[in-house]
Amino acid sequence: MNYHEPIKIAVSMSKTYLIVDDDMIFTGILARALKRQGIESLIAHTPADALTLLSEALIKPNYAIIDLNIGEDSGLDLIPKLLSYGPQLKIIVLTGYSSIATTVEAMKLGAVNYLCKPASIDEIMRAFVDKNDNSMQQKENKFESKRPSVERLEWEYIQKTLTENDGNISATARTLGMHRRTLQRKLQKKPVRS
Repeated sequence: MNYHEPIKIAVSMSKTYLIVDDDMIFTGILARALKRQGIESLIAHTPADALTLLSEALIKPNYAIIDLNIGEDSGLDLIPKLLSYGPQLKIIVLTGYSSIATTVEAMKLGAVNYLCKPASIDEIMRAFVDKNDNSMQQKENKFESKRPSVERLEWEYIQKTLTENDGNISATARTLGMHRRTLQRKLQKKPVRS
């Protein structure tokens, strides 16, 4: 099996999701979790594969789940290309290293939501809920909204400040009023989940 070819899974059900992520294990697990929810998937491991799948798909996906970093490519660059195939496509971005700056950029480009990995299937499904869609209201009600923890807010603020300082750790440490080594230790940790 060539692992660089897009994977086509039967798309006979009413909802179809496009999953674009270079992590083959993750995409397989996510596709199986969606299937248990009655949702079929198209899987691509590169942006080029995703665009090929969209151009060849008999049934266009309603939703897309894309990774922020797909190999050497940016998932942000893929958002407008996906929307050119289907402006009705709802896109969420998943990442292991989220920041306020990339979240804002993803939303500006047309993503409907942005989640930090690891995200559960419930979190992913909730991310697609349209607040204005009354038919989705019952599904939305079963999920409780959570406020981010103080640690998560600190992590996001550090990421925002780092972006504002063009990735310069010394300048960011000065702006935040902390020692450079303390900032480096905080940056080496995985992002705190909400």
